[in-house]
Amino acid sequence: MTHDATTHDTAGWPPLILANAPNGATRTKADHPALPMSAAELARTAAEIAEAGAALIHVHVRDGEGRHLLDADAYRAATQAIRAEVGDRLVVQITSEAAGRYAAPEQMAVVRAVRPEAVSLALREIVPDAASEAAAAEFFAWARRERIFLQVILYAPAEVTRYAELKRRGVLGEGQDFPLFVLGRYTPGQVSRPADLLPFLAVAGEELPLWSICAFGPCENACALVAAGLGGHVRVGFENSLLTPDGHLAESNAAQIRRAAEGARLLGRPLADAEAARALMA
Repeated sequence: MTHDATTHDTAGWPPLILANAPNGATRTKADHPALPMSAAELARTAAEIAEAGAALIHVHVRDGEGRHLLDADAYRAATQAIRAEVGDRLVVQITSEAAGRYAAPEQMAVVRAVRPEAVSLALREIVPDAASEAAAAEFFAWARRERIFLQVILYAPAEVTRYAELKRRGVLGEGQDFPLFVLGRYTPGQVSRPADLLPFLAVAGEELPLWSICAFGPCENACALVAAGLGGHVRVGFENSLLTPDGHLAESNAAQIRRAAEGARLLGRPLADAEAARALMA
């Protein structure tokens, strides 16, 4: 697929950063046989989603029993496999997700060890309370010195307010972030709706010029299309939804990306390639 890496189109939109979350922390091949778990499977998925229009891959790694893992060596192996397959055609973003197994010091330690190109960080996990602010401030300052692209995950509109307040006080450091609004919860049967985005935007106002969404269930693509039409960016994939818009099992992560890319095309919004995505996130 050819990407348009121009800075803005004639409508004034930045090109759409289309991200793929191919596996997540808990799903396995029992949920979908095409869900990638090994480094080699992640690399094959990376090639497929890059061709379909993605600019970023959001990577989870697993231990020998298929459980969520925060491990520097595993992340290095996955990143190396992806780079061998696609070169720099994707931004490679690791996760620091706790998933009930890790605490903030361990989450920050793996990021320090890996020094990834990009990382996602849940605000409620890394800075859960006032007592955690000093360690978080040191970590965020380090990450910015390392020029790591930071995506701060916000699970509720109230967290947007807290994020803005922490930014104003310098806890999260100076510079561009790429907040991710999670439309719903990681709960069984979760179904997101496009209207779930509106409370986030009402709180965000104009303070967050760069933001993205992820959504759950068969309305994932509808949420993506609405976010893209409102100037945001989009993450789709098997971490959040295994379903097509008509409720059937999706064919692959690449198919989910193609649907979102087609929605962007219908809107007249160009897709960002990885180079353009890096420029927007810098």
